[in-house]
Formats: sequence, structure tokens, C-alpha cells
Amino acid sequence: MCEHGGMRCRWTRTAFALVWLASAGLAQGTAADYERSAAVSARWRGKLRAFRPALHWLEGGRQLAFRVTGADGGFEFVRVTADGDLVKSATAADIGIELPVRLSPRRDQGRSPGLRRRSVSTTVRFENRLDRKVRLFWIDRRGRSKPYGEIEPGEASEQSTFAGHVWLADYEANDLVGIFEATQLPGLAVFDDASRKLARERRGQQRSERRSRPVFVRDANLWYRGAEADERRWHRLTEDGTSEDAYRDRVHLSPDGARVLAFQVERGERHEVHMVESRPEDQVQPKLQTIQYRKPGDRIDRSRPRLFDLGEMRRIEVDGAPFAEPWSIGRVHWAADGSEVFLLHNRRGHQALTVFAIDAVTGAVRAVLEERSDTFVDYSQKTYLHWLEGGDAFLWMSERSGFNHLYRVDAKTGAMRQLTKGDWLVRSVEIVDEEGGEIWFTAMGIHPDQDPYHRHLARVDFDGGNLTVLTEADGTHSWEVSPDRSLLVARWSRVDHPEVTELRDARDGSLVAELGRDDASELLAAGFRPPIRFVAKGRDGVTDIWGIIIQPSNFDPSRRYPVIESIYAGPHGHHVPKGWGLNTSRRPLAELGFVVVQIDGMGTNWRSKAFHDVCWRNLKDAGLPDRIAWLRAAAAKYPSLDISRVGIYGGSAGGQNALAALLHHGDFYKVAAADCGCHDNRMDKIWWNEAWMGWPVGPWYADSSNVTHAAKLVGKLLLTVGELDRNVDPASTMQVVGALIEADKDFDLVVVPGAGHGVGESRYLKRRRQDFFVRHLLDVEPRSQ
Repeated sequence: MCEHGGMRCRWTRTAFALVWLASAGLAQGTAADYERSAAVSARWRGKLRAFRPALHWLEGGRQLAFRVTGADGGFEFVRVTADGDLVKSATAADIGIELPVRLSPRRDQGRSPGLRRRSVSTTVRFENRLDRKVRLFWIDRRGRSKPYGEIEPGEASEQSTFAGHVWLADYEANDLVGIFEATQLPGLAVFDDASRKLARERRGQQRSERRSRPVFVRDANLWYRGAEADERRWHRLTEDGTSEDAYRDRVHLSPDGARVLAFQVERGERHEVHMVESRPEDQVQPKLQTIQYRKPGDRIDRSRPRLFDLGEMRRIEVDGAPFAEPWSIGRVHWAADGSEVFLLHNRRGHQALTVFAIDAVTGAVRAVLEERSDTFVDYSQKTYLHWLEGGDAFLWMSERSGFNHLYRVDAKTGAMRQLTKGDWLVRSVEIVDEEGGEIWFTAMGIHPDQDPYHRHLARVDFDGGNLTVLTEADGTHSWEVSPDRSLLVARWSRVDHPEVTELRDARDGSLVAELGRDDASELLAAGFRPPIRFVAKGRDGVTDIWGIIIQPSNFDPSRRYPVIESIYAGPHGHHVPKGWGLNTSRRPLAELGFVVVQIDGMGTNWRSKAFHDVCWRNLKDAGLPDRIAWLRAAAAKYPSLDISRVGIYGGSAGGQNALAALLHHGDFYKVAAADCGCHDNRMDKIWWNEAWMGWPVGPWYADSSNVTHAAKLVGKLLLTVGELDRNVDPASTMQVVGALIEADKDFDLVVVPGAGHGVGESRYLKRRRQDFFVRHLLDVEPRSQ
């Protein structure tokens, strides 16, 4: 009993509660926190001293040279011998390099890669040695020409650029005088008669190929002209093509030119999506915008193979039954002797992916290889078909063993030889060396004591022998192999370890020399806290689930922090970063007084087939049970994580996931912000949703819909969407809104006029999202506006 009476006792308890709130919540989400949050990028920009050498291979790849910036701001040149000796000099000439490096002209324009973290800045000096003024263009990542001025005859222009970027010059449109690709060392690009000839030669070759093509499409039908220039002597091969069932202008001649495989395609239905632009820039009144946007269950284009004997001018009947319900038919390959033509058929529903062979004489069809699954074949991410020289065998990737691995297939018998095996997977094939009988590939999970998402370079023989892993460091890797494949430069990092650059022997993977590493000391001194890598068991108590924990820069382990999960559970990939980076998109939220996490739960990609299959007809799952188990384990190890206050946010598929967290796990997640969500998979784009939800559309589509389960909403919800979202139909969000209103549920909604997909990452909505979490997880009214 309180000896001073009830009133004094109640005052004491109230004062204690206020003190507790100040330590637990009121000190977070303050104006100072907002200021620090807004300054994250500026605070850390330029603080990492990165080691990004501009590589130049010497002697075909047996030695390496690069340049780095010295302490005085000037360049230092380094030559690395095959033995790992580093010879340094202030001038390139002293180590046997002539700068700028003369760039070789190329035929194809291509496109420049987008700017990535690995992009190496460089320069190119353009010299016009022609007698006319030329126009200079940079080709962007979409293949579009961006003008960069003109160069007079005999003059030069030096441009800053990035390795891999493509530049060209012309006299006028369609009159090219040179195409060049920048390398990592400063380059010299000369526009002269040689460069002009090469550029125009390719253009002329393409036009010639189009003109000389013996079989072509006219008025929806196939025609044969052979070598005849006189149209009166051309032959019409087909009569059944119509505008709705036309032959397509992709024909495949046999090696001897005697037969041709073509495709007749019955047009699918049109699906129009209408959107109102309520605030157009050029008028007061709204505008109606309409796009073509096929959705799950729509009738799609139906392609059928057609085979013709050009000598007898007749069609060879091909059994259409094996090619029923095609999602796609392609990867056409003729046998070297013209006896068969092979193609890859992906049956709609993505449960059967088959390599078929058509007999060139009889039209008989046989299945060479069939990839089947009771769930789905991951065609969009794991299809790999590479024909080996001679055409009697091909390389294939399959998950039939439970992990994605490489196989060699005999094209005549269908016999398969497994080349890689184990509880790890092949991510992609990098090099097929037919002369050496080797396949170089990216492996994941091949070092069992590491994060299974780390990328490593490995090599295996054509017969499956001599598996050699060429990288070993505990991190995710990228690499560059020397031209003669004797050496490689490997770069590795983790979210908690800055990048290290190594020179390795490409035959056995042994370390030749460490070339350098990033220096993060200044960045760490400025308050940057690398993410914490954390692994815990998932829902089954057996499977490892990997994620990261991002703490605020002023983290105090004695305090308790609400947790916010940034979610994207799209089954096409894994989404937690594995390499070093500032992750400035999520850190501003952490600076407000939260711990931010990212997790890859079951149902995402690049683990075992069983791990991936959790998403099948079940996108509402989103790996949320694994995420909850992971968070509980993380809180047990790190008591500063307050999992009684958990929020979640995401966009697109992540928007669907974030809302599903409240609908199906509202006892754990308390607050969600969902941007431009594909809340009902029947409303979203056809390819992505049928890949994981299957076809025909069944009741599982409705069961995964957030609209169906809207009445289960508990907690605080912020919905955002752009009214002109062309990626995910914005009506998907509005149908959720309607269902929530019908269920009498409270929520916040922001529809942004004129905005498209991903508007939730705009400056305004990021601030609204921050305020939403501050208000509902910290119980603090955000700074005054």
C-alpha cells in the first residue's frame, strides 16, 4: 500500500510511465531524427575509397595492367605478372602500355549498359580523319542515340564515359562512319575510311539479307522467290494465311536450303485496360488512356510449326498434337545434315517444357527431352539450351534432381548425362569452351559453409569430370577472365565486408595476388553501420532462412526499436542484397528510430526446387511464416528488436505481400504500407502470374487475392498507387479499396494523379510512409509540416 495515499501513488506511477515512454519511444522519430534521415546520402557520399582498377590485359592475358588514383590525385600505373609481382610506375610507358589504347571499330551498334556499381569511368578521344564534319552520338541502354556535338575534319573531341558504353558518328541519318565501344583504359577512336567501311558493311549486309531471303511473308502468307529477282516467277507457298491467322516473318531454312520451317500464328484476344489521367499537363479536362494488357486466362497467340519442301513446292504435314496449347515455340535448330529440325515447346501452364524433333521428310514428331513438373518449370529464369558444335548434342539445365544443374543431352537418343550435381545449383552458364571441352558457370551454394546466395565461378568438363571452383572467399563474386583464360580477376564482398579485388589462376583458382581492396574507414567513422547478416530456421525448423538487419547510425543496444520489414517476395528471384553497398533506400527509415530488415523466405528463387515450390498457386504465402520465425529468432539474439511493434512495406509484388501480412498474420505485423500492389493475380500481367499461379485460372487465384481476404484486416494500412500504372493495373488497388469499404475497415489511401508504377518511392510518398510508421509504431506525431 502507498504510504502517502492513492493520489501520490498514482502520480508516481504516471511519472514512471512518462520516463519509460521517453526512453522507449519519444526519443525516436524526433525532428533531429528526421534531419539525420534526410541527410543520409549526403553524409556518406564519397566516404568510401573504392578500388576500381581499369583493367588491361597484356600478352593475351598472361599479364595484367591497371591504373589507380594515387594519394596526390594523380594516376599510378601497375603491371601484374603471371607470378603475382606488382610493378608500379607513375607513367604507363614505363610498364609497357601505350595510351590512349587504340579502339577497334565494330559493325553493330548495340546499346550501352546502364550505370551500375561496377561501371568504370574512362575517357575516349575521338579523331575525325575524314574530309567531312561528323556528328557524335552516345547510345543509351535502350539503344537510343543521344547527340554529343559535331567534330570538324581533322579535329578531335575527348569525352568522359564508362567502360562498355557505345559511341558512334555519322554524316547524316543512316550514313554511319564509325562505331566504337569504350574500354576501361583511356581509348582512341579514329573515324576514317576503315571505320566507315565496317559500319556501312554491316548495314549493307543486313539490307542484303532481307532482300535475298528466299522465303518471306506477304499478305499473311508465305512466298518463295529463291534467287529470282523477277516477281512474276515467285511462288506462293500458302493460301490459308489471314490477318487473324498469319504466317510470321521468322523462317528457318535447312542447311541445304531444301526445306523451311515457318510458323503460323492465330492471334489471341485483345485485352484493353482503361485509365483516366485526371490532371494532364496540356489541358484542364481529364484524358482517357487505353493500353493492351493481357491477364491470366486470356486467349493468347497460338503458334504452330509449318514445314515445306521447297524443291517440290509443297507443305509437309506436321502432327499438331504435340504442340497443343503453346505458351511459346522457338529455339529452332536444324540438324547439320538437314534430316531433322528441333524446337523448344513451352506448354501453357509451364508444367511441360519439351525439345521436339520434326523429321524433315515425313513431318513425324518425336520428343527428344521433356522437362515436367507437378508445380511449375521455371522457364523464365532457368531455361538454358545450347547446341554444341556438330549439332548432335546440346547442354541443358534442369531441376529434376531437386537443384538446378547442367546436363548434356544426346539429340538423337535423348540420353542425358548429368554434369553437375549436389545440394547447390548452377545460376548461369558463362563460357562454353568447345575446344577445351569445358563449361564455365556461376554456382550458388557450392561452398556449404557460406551464404547459399553467394555467387562463385566454377568449371566442369563436358563429361562431368574435373569440377573446379575458382573462387573461394566468403562473399559474393563477380569476375573478368583474361582473353586466353589463364587468369581471372575476382571481386568479392558482403553486405558487411567491403570489396576485395584478387588475381587468380584460372586453371585451379589459386590466389596469385591481391590487387587491392576498398577502404571504408572514413565511411565507418562517419557513422555508417554495415548490415548484420543473420540466419535462422524457417517454419519447418530445418531450412535456413537468410536476411539482414539494418540499424540506425545512432543505435543504442540498451534501447528497444520497432522493426520494419522491407518485403519483396517475387518468386522470380531472391531479393536480399549480398554485396557491399550503402543501401540508402532503406537507411533513411532506420534513422528515424527503427531497425529495418530484409529476408528471403520460402517461395523465392535460387535455392532448392522444394524451397521455390512453396509459391505454387500460393502467392499469398509470401514466405511470411519463415519471416516471422526469422524475426523471432533475431529478437532472441538481439533484444533491442521489439517484435511487439513490427511494420512491413513493399511495392508491386511487395505491395501484395505487405497487405497479405496484415490480412493473414495480423497478430504479428501491426502496420503495413503497400504501394502499387498486384493484390489480385487475376488482375495482373499474364506472364508473371501464370508462371507461378498456373493455367487455367482456378480457385487458388481467388484464394491468394487480397480482395478476397480484405475483411480480415487488422492493424494500420497505407495504400498508395499511381493512376497511370502500366505495369500493375491500378484497378487492382481500387478493388482492394472497395472490399475494405464494404467490410467497414479503416485505412489510408493516396492516389497520385499522372503517376506510374513505383510511385511509392517518390519523395512525397516516401515521406508519407515514414510518417505513417512513426505515428503508428513509435506512437509519436511526426514533425509538424
